[in-house]
Amino acid sequence: MPRTTAFSRGDVVLVEFVFSDELGTKLRPAVIVSSSAYIKSRQEIVIAALTSNVARHLLGDHIVADWRGAGLLFPSVVTGIIRTVKRSMIRRKLGSLAQPDLDAVSGALRRSLGL
Repeated sequence: MPRTTAFSRGDVVLVEFVFSDELGTKLRPAVIVSSSAYIKSRQEIVIAALTSNVARHLLGDHIVADWRGAGLLFPSVVTGIIRTVKRSMIRRKLGSLAQPDLDAVSGALRRSLGL
């Protein structure tokens, strides 16, 4: 995506993740969890991974209530797995979390990080 693309906390995006062996990539959905100030001041964005494995629910996870409204194809969980990625790894925006879901994600991340 061009550098001028505006991202916001709560945006659901498609991210090009590099495999751990660095021999390939896979497109995966994620939600932006960094603040607007962080997004404006850095080249990187903090994201939380999304999974369609709703049967697994661990500390720091949140089952997305309005997954269709967020642009997701399947019921999904925002995981407590956070990562910093370069803007260039974000391929496109899929949608945005509804405010109640974003508030719940914020609370789950605070609990998992002890904030």
